[in-house]
Amino acid sequence: MSAEPSRHENARETGAPVEKPLLRVLIVEDSLIDAQALINLLRGGGWKVQSLRVETGEALGAALVGSVWDLVLCDHNLPTLSAPQALEIVKQSGIDLPFLIVSGEIAEGVAVDAMRAGAHDFLIKGYLARLVPVVHRELREAGERSARRQAQATLRESELRYRSVWENSTDAVLVMDLDGVIRFANPAVAAVFGRDPASTEGQHFDLFQPVEVPAGAWWTVARSAGTRVLESFTDRPDGTRVPVEIAFNEMATGNQLWVVAFARDISVRMAQQAELVRNQEQFAAAREIQQRLFPQHPPQVPGFDLAGSSEPAQSAGGDYFDYLCLPGGALGLVVADVSGHGVGSAMLMAEARAYLRLLSRDVGDPGLLLTAANRALAEDLGKDRYITMILVRIDPVTRRLTYSSAGHPDGLVFGGDGLLKASLHRTGPPLGRRPDAVYANGPEHLLGEDDLLLLVTDGIDETLDVDETDCFGMERAAGVVRAGIGSGAAGVVKALCRAVRDYAAPGVPEDDLTVLVARVLKKPCGIGGKEIDGSKENH
Repeated sequence: MSAEPSRHENARETGAPVEKPLLRVLIVEDSLIDAQALINLLRGGGWKVQSLRVETGEALGAALVGSVWDLVLCDHNLPTLSAPQALEIVKQSGIDLPFLIVSGEIAEGVAVDAMRAGAHDFLIKGYLARLVPVVHRELREAGERSARRQAQATLRESELRYRSVWENSTDAVLVMDLDGVIRFANPAVAAVFGRDPASTEGQHFDLFQPVEVPAGAWWTVARSAGTRVLESFTDRPDGTRVPVEIAFNEMATGNQLWVVAFARDISVRMAQQAELVRNQEQFAAAREIQQRLFPQHPPQVPGFDLAGSSEPAQSAGGDYFDYLCLPGGALGLVVADVSGHGVGSAMLMAEARAYLRLLSRDVGDPGLLLTAANRALAEDLGKDRYITMILVRIDPVTRRLTYSSAGHPDGLVFGGDGLLKASLHRTGPPLGRRPDAVYANGPEHLLGEDDLLLLVTDGIDETLDVDETDCFGMERAAGVVRAGIGSGAAGVVKALCRAVRDYAAPGVPEDDLTVLVARVLKKPCGIGGKEIDGSKENH
């Protein structure tokens, strides 16, 4: 493919006038005719010439200050100024301009001295065939010098910027050559490695390795491919050993390649990680202890199918369910929810469990049990904690259900056909809200064959969907119960917990999930006041 035509070629083809490049020439010359001859030669070389002629040093200095020039053409002998003097004025201005001496005659020694002083070339008047090519050459070289100065200025600016950042960095920064010799160390080296930064310069990077690490081991990581980060220890001169994390990178300045190490003291992070591991171990132990407090198996109650489950949102939760052996052989079912999550709520749950198990040995009335538990727990709960709780008493012989609810979500009674038969509404405030509260019993209900009682905590009702816009709700919970009502109590519990988790997927429920189900089987005969099997386990 041919190269794209230049603007000048296009102009020639179309007949349009060619735009000449501008050349701004400062002429130091006392002869107007000689100056005009130089201008004509430059115009013939293809430039549009803009010029100014000066004859004195004062005029030359003023011209350099007041305008921008590309070239200086200077006669050697003027009445009040010589070429070396003019060259010195140009040099003092700090402007890098091609300086060409054009003279009728000049001694060879003088010309050589002028070249050594900074003149770029000299030409003899009457022999100016070299003028145009010399000007082309000097303009090109002046452009190259300007580009180099710009690059060097940019590099210096970059180095100053890097140095400023590094010197104020809290990380230790070490700049090393490709042999691992330290050429720069920032002030943070003193804080991280315990060494004077200046004393490390000129030493090998091995200086910071522990004595047991083979020589060059860290430098091998620094020069390896891929991710170059290591965690190790460094021994400070005062004898202390500290953990450090060092990341390596490469940096080029001009043609020089450097290896830069960024090191930080990770003592705090290591301590935090160790503390996190300890906390995780403690949470795991708390979860294990809490799970042991839940009933491992439901009691064997003739005529009833029982199942329960509690899944904490964190390692330990504040939900609670239990089976109680109440006086007279009655079955007690309790579900509770301590406000909050974590170990604190789990401890209060364990305390509530202990109180209820102790009180239920002598008190069988749900309302009286909640009233006594509220008095016992109120002081420990304080102002910021409370417990919602529903306690249901079922007579296995008569199948009469009595309950009391301390601010807990409604219990639901379903018939064998899946239709809702009764709701067990709240009968008082949550435990701990009012120490002097007296809890009444709700209406009694007579359970029939295949009836199912569902008790839950608010984690079932309030779990949000993936978009966090809609709650699972008790309507969905009722639908799960209806779908699995023939699968037994354990099947309903598993199906409901699974449905809630799926509803929150791919997240996890933010609250504890607790479900207790009691399903009525065919009516037992001849039980009388016999205690529930497994009562020893439950107490």
